[in-house]
Amino acid sequence: MDHMIPFTKGHGTENDFVIIEDVDATFDPAPTWVAAVCDRRAGIGADGLLRVVPTAAMPGYEQDAAEAPWFMDYRNADGSIAEMCGNGTRVFARYLVAHDLAKPGRFGIATRGGVKHMVVPEDGGDITVDMGRSTWPAESAEVLVGDRWLPAVNVDMGNPHAVVFVDDVAEAGRLTQRPELRPESAYPHGVNVEFVAPVGRHRVEMRVFERGSGETRSCGTGACAAMVAAARRDGAEPGTPYQVRVPGGVLHIVEHEDGRIEMTGPAVLVATGQILPDGLRS
Repeated sequence: MDHMIPFTKGHGTENDFVIIEDVDATFDPAPTWVAAVCDRRAGIGADGLLRVVPTAAMPGYEQDAAEAPWFMDYRNADGSIAEMCGNGTRVFARYLVAHDLAKPGRFGIATRGGVKHMVVPEDGGDITVDMGRSTWPAESAEVLVGDRWLPAVNVDMGNPHAVVFVDDVAEAGRLTQRPELRPESAYPHGVNVEFVAPVGRHRVEMRVFERGSGETRSCGTGACAAMVAAARRDGAEPGTPYQVRVPGGVLHIVEHEDGRIEMTGPAVLVATGQILPDGLRS
């Protein structure tokens, strides 16, 4: 890098992101550079990076440009590319409105997991995202929790999730590395692992280990996966709202009769700055 790069820092239920605006679609960050930016000691620190790029400039997604002019190019904290990030879409939407790239109200954002429709209120309140429908891959798996192998509910929200029900999320332990799974073939592209405990009627608590990032304070797609898995386990009627409590806050999620899942939660922009040319070791 031979020039300073402006950035914005934001978070959704403390799932935090560095946002880079690339309206000319000329910046393709290397994985090592992304990892250096997201490093919490030697970089800015984040669970991931969001690049704001015109959808028309994204190969393979040009057809989405009319519905969603801006593409959320999401990178995990280790620099790897991910299909989707639910909390990230809300932060991305907040950024678009704050920087006059979109108007408050309803609009679409293009992602590798499809176009996501947002509702951003004018008063700066919580943002709602239509997360689409979940799919349920047939292959099952188990996750090692302590010294027990527990069944995982296989839910895909545009990215893969293994939802494990426990009595207390503390059973997940320190989560310094991805929990053991069997068989590994169930998740050929890696997986996010959610530990979910009931805490009341239509209320659950969740901790998550995200592929490429480690344990995070929140995961939007993971919360949606946890909600639909819990609703099926509870026998809840379609349209029943659930509250998902994560270490970073609370998300409100509902699965409608047609299968669409809507998630509502906060999105906050906290800082702006510039990345210095020689400031990162990538």
